[in-house]
Amino acid sequence: MKPLPEKDPGSPDHSTPARYLLWLLRAQWRSVTAGAALGVVWMLSQALIPAAVGRAIGDGVAARDERALVTWGAVLAGLGVVQAVTGAARHRFAVYNWLAAAYRTVQLVTRQSTRLGGTLPRRLSAGEVVSIGLSDVAHIGEALDIIARGSGAVVAIAAVTGILLTTSPPLGLIVLVGVPLILAVAAPLLRPYRERELAHRELVGELSTHATDLVAGLRVLRGIGGEALFSGRYRAESQRVRAAGVAVARAETRMNGAEVLLPGLLIALVTWAGARFAVRGTIGVGELVAFYGYAVFLIVPLKTLGEAAGKITKGLVAAGRVTALLRLDPELPDTGTARPAADAELVDIASGLVVRPGRVTAVAAADPRDAQAIADRLGRYRDGDVDFGGVSLHDVADVRTRILVAVNEDRLFSGPLAETLAPGGDEAALRAAVRDACAEDIVDAVGLDAHVVEAGREFSGGQQQRLRLARALAADPDVLVLVEPTSAVDAHTEARIADRLGQARAGRTTVVCTTSPLMLDRADHVAFVQDGLVVAEGTHRDLLQSEPRYEATVTRGEATPREETAERAGT
Repeated sequence: MKPLPEKDPGSPDHSTPARYLLWLLRAQWRSVTAGAALGVVWMLSQALIPAAVGRAIGDGVAARDERALVTWGAVLAGLGVVQAVTGAARHRFAVYNWLAAAYRTVQLVTRQSTRLGGTLPRRLSAGEVVSIGLSDVAHIGEALDIIARGSGAVVAIAAVTGILLTTSPPLGLIVLVGVPLILAVAAPLLRPYRERELAHRELVGELSTHATDLVAGLRVLRGIGGEALFSGRYRAESQRVRAAGVAVARAETRMNGAEVLLPGLLIALVTWAGARFAVRGTIGVGELVAFYGYAVFLIVPLKTLGEAAGKITKGLVAAGRVTALLRLDPELPDTGTARPAADAELVDIASGLVVRPGRVTAVAAADPRDAQAIADRLGRYRDGDVDFGGVSLHDVADVRTRILVAVNEDRLFSGPLAETLAPGGDEAALRAAVRDACAEDIVDAVGLDAHVVEAGREFSGGQQQRLRLARALAADPDVLVLVEPTSAVDAHTEARIADRLGQARAGRTTVVCTTSPLMLDRADHVAFVQDGLVVAEGTHRDLLQSEPRYEATVTRGEATPREETAERAGT
């Protein structure tokens, strides 16, 4: 993302939602100040229109003074021009403030998500992150958007009160006392609204999480006949969200009703008192018209204050979710400074696995969870004692760049296929990686310029797996750790991948966690893991002869078609 034109004043203050919103105000104070100033001029120009109309009627029409009528008519036209110009400029700044606050929040959330890495899915659900990106950023933007009109509303109310006090102290006192009274009566409505809005946001986040899980596993659910069951669960949770939304709507309706009713009562009181003063002769006809105009005008700023209270409440709720994300710290931060050689030996002390440089090392585990745990430790996605060239992996710099762990849960990003597989990479190197992953047929069918939808849903499971492997090979890290990279492809494709992997990674260190006989037979070295420890090492064929537990794990007690293929390929 490109940075915003205005420089952020230091790191964001995410200690509380209110302080985060204040930090946003400081970050874009120029545009916020300009919008507020224009909002004040825009609202004041409207506030002065009743005065101009009253003077035109009193000094011009009632007094039959043509010159005064023309003069005040010109003033009225000038106020209209000022209102139009400042209104357009104010709206422009308000929209900019909305977009800047939302975009700045998106930047922070994206950077924090990248910083958290593997910590994020363990601490926050996907639905919560989606909810922040879709709705919360919009509410934060609206909280800054309303500042322009809200500032104008406050100043306009103060100006009208001053005019009324000067012209008729009783009417001015009515407004002066009435406005704070309205705010005091409406204030208790904000707390239940905020609580229900927060509860609704949490339920929306949970529902979004379940929706993403359902979409990701839809094929599996259809295959096992569980689509109806999970559809019913989703429908029930959706009804909970609906009920929470209705509760929010009720609280918001009460607020909206108060925004209309309470100012309306004040305006009716001002109009009634003004009419009585006019009948008594205390004020003139022009002043009565002006007072009525003020009464009607006050609807706008008072309603704006109510709208501002609602949007700021939503903004605080949204900011609370954002700050909760920003306060998270990576469980395993990448803070090392050591830079061992690319051909250094990698040792997982917990299991006893020694990965020698420049070779393809296969890890066959009796329990697949042990192999996954080793891969997580080697990639520092899980804490553990791992040495890289005699240096603790905790002290190694750029671990994520130097050691790449590729698993079947990895996602294909939307966008052009070439950018998805190798962003900014060389096309020749990408095509070589595609060939090594046996994905040429996919690329030939759709082309490197083809658009990939979210998560690559247009591809089958086997196609996705080969494209993920091509992406991993195109990255060309010092150490590549592959977890079951061929579990979704047929035996012939797996044999070709096994043959090409060693050539593709020649001179580089590669670890393959698998129990596939084809992949194990092509590996330079095989480590058999049981109960989390390496209990046997050697070549695939040697282990088949010398280690019954390994044979039982790999062949599952019988010769499989893949094993027979491997045997034929070796003869």
